[in-house]
Amino acid sequence: MIIAGFAVAITCALFFVVYKPIEDANKRDMETLTAKNAEVDQLRPYQNRLLELARNIESLKQQLELQKHIVPDEKEADTFIQLMQTAASSAGIEIRRYTARAVNTREFYSEVPFEIEVDGPYYAMLQFFEKVSSLERIINVSDVRMASVQKPQAAKAKKAYQYAPSESVVATCVATTFYSHDAPAAPPAAPKK
Repeated sequence: MIIAGFAVAITCALFFVVYKPIEDANKRDMETLTAKNAEVDQLRPYQNRLLELARNIESLKQQLELQKHIVPDEKEADTFIQLMQTAASSAGIEIRRYTARAVNTREFYSEVPFEIEVDGPYYAMLQFFEKVSSLERIINVSDVRMASVQKPQAAKAKKAYQYAPSESVVATCVATTFYSHDAPAAPPAAPKK
């Protein structure tokens, strides 16, 4: 009987010291597992849409890259001048002068105007302006003034050049390109006194 009582005492001690804490920990872990499974079940509808969402994100990234070509994040004056030179040489006209004007900063973008002076045949000049209008980067042309090569001052040309016999008109205009930037941060509110 002593041995049986001793065995019962050891069994009770083992139950409360070893088995019971493990059982309680298992119950807590099961409750946590049930809660996590409930969270996962709420997200299951999105699992099927994950591939679609990834495709949408990739498409938006490509659109953003395309937008950076149209309205870059930086001034990129050299790229602008290269675009203008390419359009001018393919149209058969000469760009004689670029004069940078003051940058106009807006909320989400900045305007970068350049006064340019061009000369060439009349129809080549029209073709140049048409090419500029179809460039990938946004370029607005304004304040166009044209005159014959005999009177370039009428177009507000700064200087007369040696014009080729085929050149018939001189023009000055303002070509404005744009670049984007983040909106300026709102100033912090003044502390109340």
